[in-house]
Amino acid sequence: MKHIINVKELRVSLSEIVKRVRQGDQYTVLYRSSPAFRIVAVDAEEEITIPLAEDPLYGAPAVGRSSDGFTAQDHDFILYGENDR
Repeated sequence: MKHIINVKELRVSLSEIVKRVRQGDQYTVLYRSSPAFRIVAVDAEEEITIPLAEDPLYGAPAVGRSSDGFTAQDHDFILYGENDR
């Protein structure tokens, strides 16, 4: 579950927030009425904010040679979890 709290609420309820984050909750913390940072579990999956087809790096052509021996498709799989465009 996602929550929005302010810095004062964070200070007062930190132990409860830590407990809830460990259970999967996420928090956006406001500072002076503006979002300042998010609190998420370390092992939380990152949200993909744009579709892969619109990601400028995903569709970029290969440049030079890879020093690690991987192909462009290998890198796509490592970065994006899939390798078909």
